[in-house]
Formats: sequence, C-alpha cells, structure tokens
Amino acid sequence: MLQKITPNLWFDGNAKEAVDFYVSVFPDSKVVSTAYYPTEGLMDFQQSLAGKELTIEFELASQRFTAINTGPEFKFSEAISFLISCKDQEEIDYFWSKLSKVSEAEQCGWCKDQYGLSWQVVPENMDELMKSADAFKNMMQMKKLVIADF
Repeated sequence: MLQKITPNLWFDGNAKEAVDFYVSVFPDSKVVSTAYYPTEGLMDFQQSLAGKELTIEFELASQRFTAINTGPEFKFSEAISFLISCKDQEEIDYFWSKLSKVSEAEQCGWCKDQYGLSWQVVPENMDELMKSADAFKNMMQMKKLVIADF
C-alpha cells in the first residue's frame, strides 16, 4: 500500500546522484521507479534536461520519497529535516559519518549532507535522555550527539 504522504525533494540536476547516495547509506532501501524528461517539446530552458531523469521514486528504510530533477530555483533549508532514530551510538556514528558534510551546519544532532538536506541523527530513546538533569544544556553543546554525554 502506498503511504498517504510522500516527501518530494527538489534537486538541481543531480537527483540520480543523490538518490544513489541515499540508497547506499540506508539499509533496506531501493529505487522504485524512474520517469524521464521527453526529448522533444521542451521549453528552451528545459532543453538541457531532455532524456534525463525527471522524477525518481525511492525508499529509504521503507519510507517512500520522490526526487525531482530540475534546476537551481529552490534550495533545501533547515526548515525541513528528516529524523533518523538510532538504536545506539554505533548507529549514530555511522549515519553521522555518511551524512554530515557541512560542519558549520552541525548542532545538537542536526547535520547537513552534500546536497543541502538536513538530518537529525538522534538516539531512539531521546525523550528519556532529555529527562536527565542538564540534558538540554549538554545537547546544545554537542554537534554529533554522544549518548554517554547526556
């Protein structure tokens, strides 16, 4: 059954590269389908996209996404992020090493990847950890979250 809401991600001509990267990072992930731009009938500003991927449907850990391959008109911002619930520090370390590519965008478990997409890499028991004394203060001083430091 299709999920009711599917995030659509706008890429500046590099959707296939991004999808291939994300599918390689997340276990249980796959490309579902690809639609292509036509080779004729495009407007002048679209000519460079003729025959290239238009949309790519893909799944990351069973979550469906659509990548839209277009131009530079829109960029990702921190206003939208995807939370990865990690079972332990090893899993946090794995996703952080794969996804964190913009060090100045790192804080309290948030990172940004090479495509500008923001991720929150957090322990699955984050609510419980935040109940401890000074948890918020400690978290605000971290870039990658370290469970032992809560």
